[in-house]
Amino acid sequence: MNKNNRSTPMRNPLILALDVDTRDQALKIADDLADVVGGFKLGPRLCLRYGMDFVKEIAQRGPIFLDNKHFDIPSTMEAAVRASFDAGASLVTIHALSGSEALKRMATVEKELNAIRPFKILAVTILTSWDEKSFPINMKAQPVSQHVVDLVELVQSSGLSSIVCSPHELNLLQNRGLYLVTPGIRFSMQDSGDQKRIMGPKEALHAGASALVVGRPILEAKNIKETATDFVMAVYEEK
Repeated sequence: MNKNNRSTPMRNPLILALDVDTRDQALKIADDLADVVGGFKLGPRLCLRYGMDFVKEIAQRGPIFLDNKHFDIPSTMEAAVRASFDAGASLVTIHALSGSEALKRMATVEKELNAIRPFKILAVTILTSWDEKSFPINMKAQPVSQHVVDLVELVQSSGLSSIVCSPHELNLLQNRGLYLVTPGIRFSMQDSGDQKRIMGPKEALHAGASALVVGRPILEAKNIKETATDFVMAVYEEK
């Protein structure tokens, strides 16, 4: 096993992205898979419809990764992170692009909240739907991998140590003491959807991932519990 912590604060390294449209769908899936997955990822798709009380409902079924990718002035980001923690979130995302002042403030908030219960603030580097052709025009003309490394160095120098990155950047981030959460995980490389940088679960774990985020490959399966179990088995086979 690599040196990354592959579970805390999740129950195991598989995080299910609840990318569905209704409260009833989400609750049914959470009930069906609460004994299989390590936790559940929620984002704006459900949070904007149903609010933080809904987050609390899902948190009763398992640890929550609240993925709203906050990118604002530091005080607003802090308020959003604290509200997420109060709703039961164990992982929360912000954008590394928010800059050193905001990141340093987030590091202070994380330390305070983590003393209450296990909690991590994850910095998003480069979205897995981006490649060099889809960068905003103001970004440097350099490879995705170099942007990721530059942002990770900024994050670490600010006092945070948890990162969201694609599996293709994992090998660049080894031996840095990072908690690495990796979306873009697929058993079949043909099923990429809008993800451009994808990898299989065993390969991602071998490359250094601490936790894997999987959505559509499970949610669109004929038997979601069986498929989720297959992903978990891949996790423990790699261990």
